[in-house]
Amino acid sequence: MKKLLAVVGASVGAVSAVVLAPVALTAAGFTSAGIAAGSLGASMMSSAAIANGGGIAAGSLVAVLQSAGAAGLTTGMAAAVGSVGGVVGGVVGGVTGLLVGKDKKRPKKKIRPVHQTDSSSSGDDEDDEDLPGQAPSSELQSVQ
Repeated sequence: MKKLLAVVGASVGAVSAVVLAPVALTAAGFTSAGIAAGSLGASMMSSAAIANGGGIAAGSLVAVLQSAGAAGLTTGMAAAVGSVGGVVGGVVGGVTGLLVGKDKKRPKKKIRPVHQTDSSSSGDDEDDEDLPGQAPSSELQSVQ
């Protein structure tokens, strides 16, 4: 069950990452019409331009994200995004498998009362002698 959940998680993670990447880029402000004013993309572009003396370096994170937002994911980008999504989904599925499997590993113990008539017949070395004038003790014993 654990392996199945990890495989399903990896598959779902890879596919959903590739499908949702364009939505995330647009939400961040990297649109087909350019970087949206007042967005996270605009803030990133401003910071990159200040750091580079007024221009955006080719191949920088802002340039790559803008390219993906304008033209869509290239095959290489889709493979990278799918790989990361698959790893994240696999980890989530594996952890879920571990958590789901924990309850099944512990057998439930039945507890039944054991009545002792003679304190010397208990078989264990513990001091469980009854005081004079008392009835024999009763204890609970775990049964598998």
